[in-house]
Amino acid sequence: MLSIFQKKNRTKADFSELNCDMHSHLIPSIDDGSPDLATSLQLINGLIDLGYKKIITTPHIMWDMYKNTPEIILPGYEAVKNELKKNNLNVEFEVAAEYFLDDYFEKLVDSDAPLLTFKDNLILVEFSFVTQPVELKAILFKLQIKGYQPVIAHPERYLYLGAQKHWYEEMKDTGCLFQLNILSLGGFYGKAPVELSQYLIKQKYYNLIGTDLHNSRHIEMLEASSPFLPIIKRLIDSGDILNAEL
Repeated sequence: MLSIFQKKNRTKADFSELNCDMHSHLIPSIDDGSPDLATSLQLINGLIDLGYKKIITTPHIMWDMYKNTPEIILPGYEAVKNELKKNNLNVEFEVAAEYFLDDYFEKLVDSDAPLLTFKDNLILVEFSFVTQPVELKAILFKLQIKGYQPVIAHPERYLYLGAQKHWYEEMKDTGCLFQLNILSLGGFYGKAPVELSQYLIKQKYYNLIGTDLHNSRHIEMLEASSPFLPIIKRLIDSGDILNAEL
């Protein structure tokens, strides 16, 4: 981790210009995010303090680890939403999902099962951090044929793609959107994602910016992220970032 997160940062970051965070794990006890309702409210309060007016939470659907379905996700979402209302927290709260591109996901797509999306047809997807899926392009193409627009979660974290950057261009050419994790900018995930995020920013490949919020430590790191606000502002000013339209 770079030293920027180890220093006591005097100015809390303000992400109000983004308006919406579209990647987080705030439904209690269904993935590696919030463990309980009290923590969910604490994390959402943290996002509100950082300037967000809208939150789209995206629990993992990864069949080997998190066997989530709409029947599990939606009641949890309603419980959080009701708690927000009881506590008079003024924030829009919606739900989608972060789908891992595995065999289970492909079966969902093939069966025309309804998928949890945001802004109608945007679907957040991720895949292995270790090896590129053999059928990746075929699955993404199949999604598009079905009327979905894939959003590749945190492409800067797939380190093996650093040696084959043509993959990014190919994915953009097929119509995929790319989502940047804010904490990637400061080295929270290591040096290599910083370098890949810089490359993708230079190529003007990012379309969405998310926190990928899981826990209170992430909130602390986001609060210390004011040095990266100029980068985020340049991305917003480019007209390529869609958060405010969600």
